[in-house]
Parts: sequence; C-alpha cells; structure tokens
Amino acid sequence: MAVNKDPILKRCRSLGLDPIYLGINKKSNRQVKQTGKKSEYAIQLREKQKAKFIYGVLENQFRKYYEQADRMKGVTGTNMLALLEKRLDNVAFRMGIAPTRRLARQIVTHAHLTVNGKTVDIPSYIVKPGDVIAVKESRKGNKYFTALKETKCLSIPAWLEFDTEKLAGKVVSEPTREMIDVPVEEMLIVELYSK
Repeated sequence: MAVNKDPILKRCRSLGLDPIYLGINKKSNRQVKQTGKKSEYAIQLREKQKAKFIYGVLENQFRKYYEQADRMKGVTGTNMLALLEKRLDNVAFRMGIAPTRRLARQIVTHAHLTVNGKTVDIPSYIVKPGDVIAVKESRKGNKYFTALKETKCLSIPAWLEFDTEKLAGKVVSEPTREMIDVPVEEMLIVELYSK
C-alpha cells in the first residue's frame, strides 16, 4: 500500500494551503517565494494536488473518483468532492472521531469502526445517507475513545450527526458544495482531466 509521508507543513506551504484543513493547528513562519507567472496548466495541477493532499488520496484512486463523478448526473466537480467527502476516513474526521484525516485513516484501518453494525476496515468505503457509523463496542473502553467522550466537537457539518456519549453518528444527507469547506476550485480539476 502506498502512503504519502510528505512533511505536512512543508507540503501545505508549497501548495499555499492552511494546515487547519488537515486538522493541524500549527503555522509555518517560512514564506514561499513566488517566481514568475504561472501557466493555466500549473494552476490546474496545483488545485488537483491540493485536493489529493487534503483527502490523502494518490493519483490512480483520485482519477477513478473523477471518472465515477463524470458518469454521475449533475456537476462533475461537485460530484467528485462529494465522493471524496463520503469516504469513511473523511467521515470519521468530520465527526470528530479523529483530529486529522491521517489518524482517521489509521482508526478505520485498525477496524475500530462499524458501519450499520458491520466492521469496515477500508478507508475508501463510501457511506450513504442513513448509514450509522459507530465505534466498536469492544473498543469503547480504549483510552483514546474514553477521552473522546469528554471532548466536544464544535464543527460537525450539517450532513452528519454525532453523539459523543454513544460514540456513534449518522449520515443525514448527501453533502452539497456549500457544506464542503475545502479551499479547492473543483472546476479547474475537471478542466485538467477533460483535456
């Protein structure tokens, strides 16, 4: 399995991205020097790299999400972002089960979560409206999850619900573009792939 092990702050700096979108509360004091005017291709490529980095997806899988979104009804860019948002590791991050997407991916991979009562250990599993995501009963005694019960997550998106007492949440609806707060221009990615 290929894993992206780039230094997070360095990569955020090069992409012009705020680390808070990755769940990291650090700021870099270094500045990136801008040289010359960027071509249209460079701008499109940067947007694609931003989306891939935020969601922790590599190129082949990202291209498959684009192709799947292209076959769906509606706007391709919005469909692609909605598919990326509905990944199980991202949903765990959005519900506040993990502070970062990388930790959420590890929690899913280590089979700590269930979807509709069944154990799912695939981070790219796409959830649907009505799905109930919960921490396994056998894992609720874990130190990490008992500490999670005491914390309150403030920014859960409108398309999700999460109860910190039960350590369970529900997908209420499909995410719309207004509910997705990532700083990505999805139309530039669609233009890049449609060449």
